[in-house]
Amino acid sequence: MEQQLLIVFAMTMIIHAAETLSYSVRLAGVRLNKIAVALSLTGIIVLVSRTANLIQAPLTAKFVDFAREHASFDLLRYLRFILLASSVGTLVAIVLFPSFVGLFARVIRRLEVTGSIPKLISSVTLGQLRNTKRYLRVPRLKISQYRYLGISKKFILLNIVVTAFYTVGVLASLYAAHLLPQFSTTASQASGIINGIATILLTVFIDPQLGLITDKALNDTRQRDQLGKIYVLMMTTRFFGTMLAQLVLIPAAYFIGVVVKWI
Repeated sequence: MEQQLLIVFAMTMIIHAAETLSYSVRLAGVRLNKIAVALSLTGIIVLVSRTANLIQAPLTAKFVDFAREHASFDLLRYLRFILLASSVGTLVAIVLFPSFVGLFARVIRRLEVTGSIPKLISSVTLGQLRNTKRYLRVPRLKISQYRYLGISKKFILLNIVVTAFYTVGVLASLYAAHLLPQFSTTASQASGIINGIATILLTVFIDPQLGLITDKALNDTRQRDQLGKIYVLMMTTRFFGTMLAQLVLIPAAYFIGVVVKWI
């Protein structure tokens, strides 16, 4: 099972790194004043994330089946290791953020020339791939520069909580299925109970605020200069959210168990 765990770890890293790097697409779009084009490119990131999820999801569920047949199997330790992968993937995305902003800016310009994603992909040459090393940037982090960005502590805390719920949703439902074998099928399909809470919070509080911040940056040079720092702050809160998911895992699984029994 260790080999499968490493595969799941890698896929989970890719999922969270890809989702976190969506901020680099937005920032590149704002800097070029091509936000609509940039948002269309997020589909590529979603495609990478969904493809990785196609491999990750069934392999993770298989751990629950294995634990049912082998009482000595420590399922919780495996799930926590998978949660760690989400933190590592987010951290990798934060480190790569400056590099990907420049890279996606180049992709946006090329997309305007080619006119479509298939033509863009087919126009890529080996020489262009070699030249991607020119976009590599070393991230510079100074805590002092994130103090006066106009982002409320409530908003930051909310983003941490939402990320924790999203990160833990599926794994909590699988652990609930392990704890309640008589309701295993129902519990394994109940991740929406946790993710639903996160979706409501995200839709009502996070996305509109982030949209307003991005819109202001399109029309205000000072806000545009700060937007990169704001996105780094948002990615950092995502990282803390994935760490918080370690604490949320067991309570979320028991909560799903209570709901499953009730319905």
